[in-house]
Amino acid sequence: MPSIPELEVIRRAQILEAALAAISTKGYANVTMDDICAASKLSKGGLAHYFKSKNELFMAAFEEFFKRIFERSQKIMESYADPIDKVLSFDWLYDANDPDAFLGYPILFDCISIAIHQPEYGKLYHDWVGNWVVLLKAALNEAVKMGLLKSIKTEPMARTISAIYNGLATRWFVDRESHSSQWAIDSFQKAINGLLSPYLIFKPEIKE
Repeated sequence: MPSIPELEVIRRAQILEAALAAISTKGYANVTMDDICAASKLSKGGLAHYFKSKNELFMAAFEEFFKRIFERSQKIMESYADPIDKVLSFDWLYDANDPDAFLGYPILFDCISIAIHQPEYGKLYHDWVGNWVVLLKAALNEAVKMGLLKSIKTEPMARTISAIYNGLATRWFVDRESHSSQWAIDSFQKAINGLLSPYLIFKPEIKE
């Protein structure tokens, strides 16, 4: 029986969601293909039709999740008119009730740990950081163009800002008892505003 394209897409999405949930809950090293079969309600043969190995499946799952976060981040940034506000728009990263945060951080940390020894996962993490830099650099370039920031090298600045977000997220997620969401939000706002402060152009108010 020939495959139906729409069904193929649905099945593949189900498998990726099952893999993401399993990795987030149990950790990459502890998840088996049997776990994915059970969660996605597919046989081993059915699963092999879409993904030939655990590595192939998990690479695809990581890529799918990172793509989802990138698209969500882009959409949120686009809801702000002020480019500086766009740079500071990631408070949702520190919301423990946000499903993407709850699911995503264990996946991200797993990817980082695997990347130390496996170059293909290092490439995944490289691309993940690169996507953040693209978003932040675009907002900084917009701020320069609008005359809100002095002319600066926006890519290094974007990398520093992305590192601030990433570092605070690690501390917050792993040790929320000592590092609250409000602490994380206050910290990134102070750090990023302080970083940008020397380059901000303040236009004097015109008094009537």
